[in-house]
Amino acid sequence: MDNIAFARPNIGPAEIDAVTAVLKSGWLTSGAKTRDFEQAFADAVGAEHAVALNSCTAALHLALIALGIGDGDEVIVPTMTFAATAEVVYAVGATPVLADSRPDDLTIDPKHVESLIGENTRAVIPMHYGGRAAAMKEISELARLNDLAVVEDAAHSFPTMIDGGLVGGGDSDAACFSFYANKTITTGEGGMLTTPHAEVADRVRRLSLHGLSRDAWRRFDVRSPWDYDITEPGWKYNLTDIASAIGLVQLGRADELAESRRRIAARYDERLEALAEIAPLPDQGARSHSAHLYVVRLRGIDRNSVIEHLGAAGIGTSVHYRPLHLHSFYVGKTQPPEALPVATKAFDEILSLPNWAGMPEAMVDMVCDRLTEAVRGGGRQ
Repeated sequence: MDNIAFARPNIGPAEIDAVTAVLKSGWLTSGAKTRDFEQAFADAVGAEHAVALNSCTAALHLALIALGIGDGDEVIVPTMTFAATAEVVYAVGATPVLADSRPDDLTIDPKHVESLIGENTRAVIPMHYGGRAAAMKEISELARLNDLAVVEDAAHSFPTMIDGGLVGGGDSDAACFSFYANKTITTGEGGMLTTPHAEVADRVRRLSLHGLSRDAWRRFDVRSPWDYDITEPGWKYNLTDIASAIGLVQLGRADELAESRRRIAARYDERLEALAEIAPLPDQGARSHSAHLYVVRLRGIDRNSVIEHLGAAGIGTSVHYRPLHLHSFYVGKTQPPEALPVATKAFDEILSLPNWAGMPEAMVDMVCDRLTEAVRGGGRQ
């Protein structure tokens, strides 16, 4: 059997044809395809507004700016997340305050969030870990009581159900999605911001193109005047029509792609149930879950030996994540490990297994067979 990649995009003829059509059109940057993608994504999640950007990081960054977060402010973020969730807080001059995880699903713990709210707290960024929705009712209530902005880091969570709808269509101030190559739908690189606030969408769109009063599509349209104005300094964060063409096709396949991942997660659950040393996070194959990651916790097993055994068999794995407070940059700037005990303990145990749309069941079985060998063959601590 071929090597088993940790992640692989599911790209077919329709995506290739869509890109070819854009290349032939002569318009490659943000244009009609990008506007179509924004509208289609907004419709899919039930959002009032959507702005396509070149990454989820860009979406998070501009969301904070548009919501007025800046110097002297504090923003509560999970420690169990990727670097982007906190680095955008530094980028706007604010200070991230790290919150611990809930022990069952490793999403941000609302009770810890509540304990961290202080006089300088202005926002909270819950992250939907692995595709499972964070406890948004509790977080939204805390935000309402304390006049905080809520920006969802939804990089993992399309399509994830919450309160009868999809993440991104709720009443948070913004939700930020990733279309990186390992996500359920991909544009290669890319992101999307959804928001119920027209003023947030308008400012994010403007900031994503250098603060220009007109986007490049209109500026170079032969029927539009040449003139434009810079209303404030901005960035080059827009998404191209090439990427958006891929995204439109992938969006149309989203249910198919997500369901494939859920079936794989369910197969892992079935095969790993008898291994006492392996504890999958709960409900990763549930229909409400995007199944972006399939994460297990290793009980009394040396993770590095397991990773080495699987790697020798040609099986890719990863760890999501080393908590932020355990990275050298954050040591001394944020809380110590003993203040974040759940995430600290989880880091030593978690392992992410391959899960991508179209992954054959035989590959899932191979991963489970090799994992069983690793558990029973000397990986004990």
